[in-house]
Amino acid sequence: MSDALYGTEGFYRRELPAAHFRTSAHASPALAHAVLELAGRLAALVGEEGFAVVDVGAGGGELLASLAPLAPPHWRLVAVEIRERPADLDSRIEWTADVEYGVHGLVLANEWLDNVPVDVAERAVGQWQEVLVDERGVESRRALGPGPQLEWLSSWWSAADGDRVEVGHLRDAAWADLADRLDRGVLAAVDYALDRTRQRTGTLVGYRHGDLIDPVPDGSCDITAHVLLESIAAAGERAGLTGTQLLAQSDVLASLGVSAGRPPLALAQSDPLAYLAALSSASHAAELLDPEGLGSFSWLLQGRGVMPGACFG
Repeated sequence: MSDALYGTEGFYRRELPAAHFRTSAHASPALAHAVLELAGRLAALVGEEGFAVVDVGAGGGELLASLAPLAPPHWRLVAVEIRERPADLDSRIEWTADVEYGVHGLVLANEWLDNVPVDVAERAVGQWQEVLVDERGVESRRALGPGPQLEWLSSWWSAADGDRVEVGHLRDAAWADLADRLDRGVLAAVDYALDRTRQRTGTLVGYRHGDLIDPVPDGSCDITAHVLLESIAAAGERAGLTGTQLLAQSDVLASLGVSAGRPPLALAQSDPLAYLAALSSASHAAELLDPEGLGSFSWLLQGRGVMPGACFG
């Protein structure tokens, strides 16, 4: 999976995510306004000097491009992505392949953890087996011996025969690594959360040009799986982060001023163009807040030197 996504000819080195699947950053400029509000509240708590907004897994830089004309000029806007910098990206946006150490500000991982590679395990006759797949999509299995996979499963999964699980130890380690790079501020992960009470047959899927396909690791498609945010949170706490908040996207965005309320009809009479613009904005916001759609994403927030809940108080 790692080579298929991030190797020399991997999917994310060749493809733009927007060509294959729709994220909150692609759906509406309302996300940029919400991030601006969250970052502004955080900057008031931790200080403006050296403040940065870091977008991990930035894709084509869409979120920061929307944020660039809105954010204070002294803020750093940093896109973290392994592919080449888009030629037309706003010049104030920094482009790097890795998160620097000593970040002061907001680190946002929007649909990044779901693309951190996972192992897949299946339970049969009281034993865990690792599920392997070749570039043709043919599966095989082998016994899972002692090691980090079994340690993670024993900590986070109440096993029953027939269970199929994406093992999250590498994601936990990736989050802890981000935590080590934060000097003062907030880490925020936005992703589909794994529900251990319902999703017991695996969530690993592939996407190609908007179509849901089998997750074959041949480099031709995105491969993604839901994220057990509880284990991510525990990894962050072990790395020294505090103030864990686990919230629905609809609640987070509403608290940051995103509203799907329709503009008053009187505005249509007094200023038709403004009414149409407000109506369009409300429609975009509704997609981000829809509990059956993008509103069903979860936000995990953890801080260093600040409590994330203070940004919503």
